[in-house]
Amino acid sequence: MGGIRVVARIRPQQQSEPERDCILSATGHDGDATSQPTMVRIPSFKNENEVFSFQFSSVYDQASTQQAIFDNEITPTIKHLFNGFDVTIFAYGVTGTGKTHTMRGGKSLADRGIIPRLLSSTYRRCRKIEKDSAGKTSVGITLSYYEIYNDKVFDLLEAPEKRTMSGLHLRDNGGKTVVVGLTERPCESLKEFEKMYDEANVNRSTSATKLNAHSSRSHAVLCFKVTMTTGDEVRVSTASAIDLAGSEDNRRTENGKERLIESASINKSLFVLAKCVEAISQNQARIPYRESKMTRILSLGQNNGLTVMILNLAPSRSYHLDTISSLNFANRTKKIEIREIENEPITKGCSRAVPAAIGPSMHRQPLRPLANAIHNTAMGKKAGSKQEDKPAKMFSVYSDRPRNPSMSTQVHKDAARRSSPLKRPSEAGSSGIIRPAKRRSPARDHNSSRVMSKEAIEDMIEKKVTDILATRAMDNSSAAPVPEISEDVQRRLELLEKKIDGHYDEREQGLTYLLMAKQHAVRGEDRSALRMFLLARDYFPDNSKLAMKIEKLQSMLKEKQSTKQESLEARTNDRVREEPDRPIEEAADFKETKTNTGHNGKPANDEYREEIGGDSEDGYDSADSFRYRPKKSKANKKGATVSIVQSTDIPDSPRTKQLLSIINSRDVGRIRLLQGVGAKRAEAMVEALCGGEEGDGSCQVVVSSLVQLGHLRGVGVKTVEKMRSGLTA
Repeated sequence: MGGIRVVARIRPQQQSEPERDCILSATGHDGDATSQPTMVRIPSFKNENEVFSFQFSSVYDQASTQQAIFDNEITPTIKHLFNGFDVTIFAYGVTGTGKTHTMRGGKSLADRGIIPRLLSSTYRRCRKIEKDSAGKTSVGITLSYYEIYNDKVFDLLEAPEKRTMSGLHLRDNGGKTVVVGLTERPCESLKEFEKMYDEANVNRSTSATKLNAHSSRSHAVLCFKVTMTTGDEVRVSTASAIDLAGSEDNRRTENGKERLIESASINKSLFVLAKCVEAISQNQARIPYRESKMTRILSLGQNNGLTVMILNLAPSRSYHLDTISSLNFANRTKKIEIREIENEPITKGCSRAVPAAIGPSMHRQPLRPLANAIHNTAMGKKAGSKQEDKPAKMFSVYSDRPRNPSMSTQVHKDAARRSSPLKRPSEAGSSGIIRPAKRRSPARDHNSSRVMSKEAIEDMIEKKVTDILATRAMDNSSAAPVPEISEDVQRRLELLEKKIDGHYDEREQGLTYLLMAKQHAVRGEDRSALRMFLLARDYFPDNSKLAMKIEKLQSMLKEKQSTKQESLEARTNDRVREEPDRPIEEAADFKETKTNTGHNGKPANDEYREEIGGDSEDGYDSADSFRYRPKKSKANKKGATVSIVQSTDIPDSPRTKQLLSIINSRDVGRIRLLQGVGAKRAEAMVEALCGGEEGDGSCQVVVSSLVQLGHLRGVGVKTVEKMRSGLTA
């Protein structure tokens, strides 16, 4: 058992830090300044006259060099590394105390850090071992490098573009924590390592803060495995160099949004590390390693090897509280005891020998009874009178009574026949004590020695198959018979299959039109229902019922149209005959169109609207909004004159005759002079009178009444009234 070796290093003061603010001092034991310093002295934050002293394995002041720290603290661990021990070296401290400088160093030879010096010494020792063994021993080095950024593990030997958002995962393997999917690259020389190491450091997360221009934003872990092969014996040992990120006070670093997230992750992992050290020092049952990935990888107190902690300190007064906190943490860490266990060598291509010595002279340590054996005994006594004379069974699997010599010989032969070099022997077998084999009964030996012929095997298989088929036949006969499918059901199934396959798309469309026609008919929309029936007739041309419905609707619509037209003209002519000089009232012409309802109580004026082109009587408020579109009429002969309504015997008033003569003259100049008629409206009226819908002027319309005049495009009831009132009698 050994403890963690803690080495304290005080960085030099920066130019911005005055010398009077230096509060740390390194002294030897009992204040001896000539010997190697082992104590750090710092005054109390509240009372400067009170001085705290912390003793460590070694303390290096501001004048110490990289070479001195490596020679005194790291070089002795290289010998243990080649002897099969694992080595862990990590730097701890507040941000801006020189951890990365201690581990990585600079580019110059004197400023090289612990990691490049460690690899350089390792390669030199590898060459020395290979040279001294005359080539019998070969040494290989495998390198892996990763970082823990925001509690996520990322491989630094891979490009950042190949990273995943979740990072790499951790797994436990034989008591050690391994990173799944981590890249391991063989490294043959120091030059190859330096190139690989520099490229990987470019991928590491660093950023500038107020306290450090190149602050590490992640924990970096460099691992290299040393594999020594001598014949069939292989020994593997691992060295880990960890550069921890420093804890930060965001009030001093003035971090932004992204830096705050990184700082929170760093402080959390370091806080969990402090909790682990506190739990170990107090011998608690649970140590919270798994609360952070950094503590899970570091595993202080669980790793079986040498551990060196380098405590980096800042001498300035501005770091006073942080320095005291770091010293207290290091003081607890040095008390942790670890097991320095050498890694066992692995033998290649050779299995362990299986001892075959079995005999009556075997002495086996009796097994301990179970904890509830007394309880089982007591329960056995209460079972009944039949079991009272029978003792309760404990562990009587193995007996120390001597066996029959002839039987021992038989057991020895059976054990030798069943033994395999692939099976691992028990712990007792490795020390010469062999577990006896079970006694084989003569009947079992007799049956195993008998060999079945090929014909016997075939007969047995045939018998089994016959029995199974017979059983299934009986089960099927007992079940109820399945009725045959009728032709009607079969035809319906085929229709459904065709429908599913898409063969009945046209029929489905026709049925859709029929359904829509029925819905329109229920709502009283006879014209829309007729249109849907006509569309459905294309899909069902031979359906007599559909043809009858279409004829019935067409005759019904014709009767409605003629009845409405006759009643409208009769009422208008009656008013003109009774009071020829009275203005036409707006509601007299179209009142019936609003009051007529269908057979379900809703307005049934869809046909009338479609016939005259208007939406409602509100369309007559202004002539511009009137949207009358007369039906296209085809003339049998060019130049024929068509009258919309037959002339009646009712005489017109002089004013009405004068207005109709002006309109029928088709003179735009005369029409535009009428009251309420402009140039555009006059042109629209002339175009309607001359058959403007056709565009060839072959069919001319003669206006014979004020009703027809109000039906022209661009003319309404109010416009007709204005034109009549503007004329002189």
